Amino acid sequence: MPSLDRVEPIPVADGTIDDEFWNHWIDLTRADLLEYQYEQLEESGCLENFRRAADGADGGFRGMWFADSDAYKWLEAASYVLATREDAALRRRVDEVIDLVAAAQEDDGYLNTYFALEEPERKWTNLNMMHELYCAGHLIEAAVAHYRATDETALLDVATALADRVDELFGDEIDGVPGHQEIELALVELGRATGDDRYVDLAQYFVELRGRDDCLEREFERLDEIAGYDPEDGGIAAGAREVFYEDGEYDGSYAQAHTPFFEQETVEGHSVRAMYFFAGVADVAAETGDEALLDHLESLWENMTEKRTYVTGGIGSSAHGERFTDDYHLPNETAYAETCAAIGSVFWNQRLFGLTGDARYADLIERTLYNAVLAGISSDGGEFFYDNRLESDGDHHRQGWFDCACCPPNVARLFASLGRYLYATGERRLYVTQYVGSSATATIGGADVEIEQASGLPWDGDATIDVRAATPTEFTLFLRLPEWRDDESVRVNGEEVSTAAVDGYLPLEREWDDDRIEIAFGQSVVPVEAHPAVEADAGRVALTRGPLVYCLEGADNERPLHQYRIDGESNFEASSRDDLLGGVVTVDGDATVPDLEDWDGELYRPASETTRRATSITAVPYYAWDNRDPGEMRVWLRGDT
Repeated sequence: MPSLDRVEPIPVADGTIDDEFWNHWIDLTRADLLEYQYEQLEESGCLENFRRAADGADGGFRGMWFADSDAYKWLEAASYVLATREDAALRRRVDEVIDLVAAAQEDDGYLNTYFALEEPERKWTNLNMMHELYCAGHLIEAAVAHYRATDETALLDVATALADRVDELFGDEIDGVPGHQEIELALVELGRATGDDRYVDLAQYFVELRGRDDCLEREFERLDEIAGYDPEDGGIAAGAREVFYEDGEYDGSYAQAHTPFFEQETVEGHSVRAMYFFAGVADVAAETGDEALLDHLESLWENMTEKRTYVTGGIGSSAHGERFTDDYHLPNETAYAETCAAIGSVFWNQRLFGLTGDARYADLIERTLYNAVLAGISSDGGEFFYDNRLESDGDHHRQGWFDCACCPPNVARLFASLGRYLYATGERRLYVTQYVGSSATATIGGADVEIEQASGLPWDGDATIDVRAATPTEFTLFLRLPEWRDDESVRVNGEEVSTAAVDGYLPLEREWDDDRIEIAFGQSVVPVEAHPAVEADAGRVALTRGPLVYCLEGADNERPLHQYRIDGESNFEASSRDDLLGGVVTVDGDATVPDLEDWDGELYRPASETTRRATSITAVPYYAWDNRDPGEMRVWLRGDT
């Protein structure tokens, strides 16, 4: 049974990123994504909804009923940027959006522009699908990020007033939980920012009630009593029934409400909802010290990672309900693997890491970031994948925006907050959890410590870390030893040290003053197989190198991709290509293809008469696919291993 051994991630404001690979995505967020997404908030009507709600203007609500959350995620991303650099123009824009949000808030603290403009008499009547608590959660997260970045309380005051209203109603006048989780983790963050335990208690209430007493099923009974929510008329109520009912019987697994948390044995339902819920449970465990919560989270994590996760770190294999399905059901061409779900997985794993310091969670964060998350955005930042397939005939492409635009601002807030995933501290402990060029400051053993890192990832496994303490200080520095490494060497001040691993780390205990660590992790091309129960990958292999998963694209290979076969004796080489896809390392190797001579006029022939000939293939990082002319793509290749 795991035990709580909390470590604290170093905050975004206490570090900066300067990394050859990640600078592109960080700068893209600052310079382009925030501007582009703000324009989309205007064009889609999201910001206009706040203006109309504040002014009582005509025109009704525009967009999806939870569009408020897109504005809140934009505010959160912008706040992270402001935490690390001065930007007067961005700050003015953030202040303007905060003013819009504040003006739309009602006197009792309630804030949701859909209900203000469309159905003011039906607040809190459809918790399953109307996302009031979900939107409230994103407001709270944005407010906490803004407060920590600026020390200003304008948005925090709005969020606190709404949270207080929720606290007044739920558990007293209303006994219910959100259909889409998010407020749970947000309330804990609010409790941490304000020092008010009421918000943690409210988060715990939502966690403990979920799956009990048919709390969400009762919502459908209430809908039946409300005119205008007739499922026979289609619309939102019908959509809710489609995912919550199976063969006429209520099934709350879509929203992880099929049974109480401690009775859930597998990860089920809508994958984004699941990730946000489990992140919220982890936050409650952190604040209450409840080791039983952590123990059960661990069992769910093992089910997800051992039986229901794509090789890229993506999760959620079905478009119907955007959900987990059965163990080992991981189709490639129809993979859903929503970008938001991958981001949610990063959130959950970061919290599990914070509870335990366990390197496994940082390993999964790394794999998910470099593959399942990065694939969700084009290299120029202008287009996005909602769902991320692992195989395509050339008809699946990123889009500029979506009616349900949850993924683009989610990507922006993750990139803008990347600094908080790199380092963590404990009692006389400093953890290096991700190898990203950066610098950060922390207080360890009463001394100020600066850490500065240069990294070659993902293209090579070399990194240099400088540690400078204001006064010589004894503590243990934990270097994560990535699961993908095939060898490693570490030098401290030029002297090689033992690299014996302890629970996924190399612990370096010494008195630190002004010291340099030089790290070299070996990176080999590794063809991997899936568990034999994964039918979609039977007889196939995927190519990996370091933290990256690779794929074949038609742009680099002459034959239809299904014809290539990787033999057990295939040789692979990594090649640096500055001229390709903004600069990548490709994997080039041996393969075979059918010899097509004498096939004219024949559709079938005895297998004994079929011959294959040697050829070569070029694979590119999975995250970079679909950035050129449309064409085929495959992660899993025919293998003869």
